[in-house]
Amino acid sequence: MTALVPTREDVLRPPGGGRGRRPALPVSVAISVVALAGAGVLSLVVGARAVPLEAVWDTGHPLHAIVEARLDRTLLGLAVGAALGLAGALMQGLTRNPLADPGILGVNAGATFAMVVGMTTFGLTGMVAYLPLAFVGAAVAAAAVHGIASLGRDGATPMKLAITGAALSAGLASWTTGLLLADRKTMESFRFWQVGTVGGRGPDVLLTGLPLLLVGALLALAGARLLDTLALGDDLARGLGRHTTRDRLVVALAIVLLAGTATALAGPIAFVGLVVPHVVRTLVGPDHRRVLPFSLVGGAVLVVVADTVGRIVLPPSEVQVGIMAAVVGVPFFIALIRRTGRAL
Repeated sequence: MTALVPTREDVLRPPGGGRGRRPALPVSVAISVVALAGAGVLSLVVGARAVPLEAVWDTGHPLHAIVEARLDRTLLGLAVGAALGLAGALMQGLTRNPLADPGILGVNAGATFAMVVGMTTFGLTGMVAYLPLAFVGAAVAAAAVHGIASLGRDGATPMKLAITGAALSAGLASWTTGLLLADRKTMESFRFWQVGTVGGRGPDVLLTGLPLLLVGALLALAGARLLDTLALGDDLARGLGRHTTRDRLVVALAIVLLAGTATALAGPIAFVGLVVPHVVRTLVGPDHRRVLPFSLVGGAVLVVVADTVGRIVLPPSEVQVGIMAAVVGVPFFIALIRRTGRAL
């Protein structure tokens, strides 16, 4: 008798995705390690002043001080990119929406708005104060987008989620701008952060947010089996002994921790969580036990490479990493909308 329940790979495959031939897992791991190491070294040696490779390891080299100055920026980029890539993979798996991304679904905008309210209305300063605000804003925005998109006969379809997220992001962005225009002092310190940047941050910034990023990453990686089970449908998941509501809350908490912390540390950087999981699924398949860790690495690589290219593309000025990520992400997003529209 033919099985009535689809296989895990059939359920998790994105719209329009075929099986195809994928590299073996060891090959994918090797590619990831080389890409991560290469991106890190590239970030240390490339910039307004090129640094020879030997200066990275030779502490006595005259240009080693430049390497040390770039190290904080590189580490922050790796951490933020990893968080965004992982959050995007979680969102796409949880919502079964190939268009899901913390930037597109309003999570980043919610975190940003909450932080600006705290800065302009209550005079809060410092990363310790910003992080709770970012969590609250991210959680409220995510809940609002899903709630609004769920209205109507069809429920929260991928297209409705994307449109609702874009509308909410635009509204929150306008309110954020209005608050900043009324507070020039806050606006001056906020304007570079608003476009997404990993430059100009001291080591204390990363150290403050790192524990929360680690908790979010552990929750995310532990939730890989939860996402695979939820993808089979709520009825079957409950039949397998899963508490679907609790599982979704665990995954949602991981998303808020990762996206909220990343936004607080580096500003709103969109499209990383959209692009990376799709590329990863092409390489390793739809199983979240592979998708999540590879998305973590892919997000780190994308953000660091985008930041590095942004330093040299328009010398002597720098293009912020949020803008560079959008240059890559917008065409990908448009192509994905066209493909998803045909699939629907």
